[in-house]
Amino acid sequence: MLSVLTITFPFFALVLCGYLAARRGVLPQPAIPGLNAFVLYFALPCMLYRFGASTPIGKLLDPAVAGVYVLCALVMVAGTVALTRNARIGWNDAAFGALVAAFPNTGFMGVPLLVALLGAQSAGPAIFVVLIDMVFTSSVCIALSRLDGAGAQGAGAAVRNALKGIATNPMPWSIALGAGASALQVQLPGPVDKTVAMLADAASPVALFTIGAVLARSQMNQHEQVLARDYVPVALAKLLVHPLLVWCVGSAAIALGVPLSPFALTVLVLLAALPSASNVSLLAEKFGAHNGRIARIILVSTALAFVSFSAAVALLT
Repeated sequence: MLSVLTITFPFFALVLCGYLAARRGVLPQPAIPGLNAFVLYFALPCMLYRFGASTPIGKLLDPAVAGVYVLCALVMVAGTVALTRNARIGWNDAAFGALVAAFPNTGFMGVPLLVALLGAQSAGPAIFVVLIDMVFTSSVCIALSRLDGAGAQGAGAAVRNALKGIATNPMPWSIALGAGASALQVQLPGPVDKTVAMLADAASPVALFTIGAVLARSQMNQHEQVLARDYVPVALAKLLVHPLLVWCVGSAAIALGVPLSPFALTVLVLLAALPSASNVSLLAEKFGAHNGRIARIILVSTALAFVSFSAAVALLT
């Protein structure tokens, strides 16, 4: 366990540094969007491109990985909506609660963390999961959120708007370009490759620092009371139920002859054990969900993940 903590501690320590910097005013709130933009539009796309370009295309686009992960995402979404929707929590809030329960922080945290833990071969499944969650899981939950009086037509319009947003997000394009470079064995010119490498090296520390800053900002800007029973169970489901579900479904798939390697299953389980993705808070705000509840789920899952994720790594590796 101690050897695991020596790897995981710096990642969560950087999140804490960002959190404290924002809480203490060392990092002004107006500066946080600039950090986020640097990560989203420059550093993280370069990192994803480099990992994608260096991963064989067969390992980057693995249908067994997609099948297991998508099935588990659907179960998590359906189960969370069914168990949380009530008189106080309508379709909109239940759907975004389900998204935050099924959408791990793979892009900002998972890819660099798993590469540090398991090696570069873990990047392929992790990058594929980023793509699945951004395109599929998000679209399903946004469609469900529109059932709160908007009907099927409103759900379809919301999904189309979400897909337009994905089309302007550089992350899917960087993954696609990396996959294309891998398939065609394309090498960037030396100076360009060096520039991309420098930006990629900045992705992990700046992204983790930014996560902490974003969590602190969301906490400072939320002044309403949210019942603990409305967010703590969802955070625990993200950290405990999601990885257990992936392990059970993946193990059953392997027993049935599905060509899912034990290593890929380990990667999927650890990705599911990550805390909730911080960008779900932005989606919740955009679509009018109770963002205070979503922000608390993300904060609690991130704080507890230092222990739960490290324990999952110790158990699996």
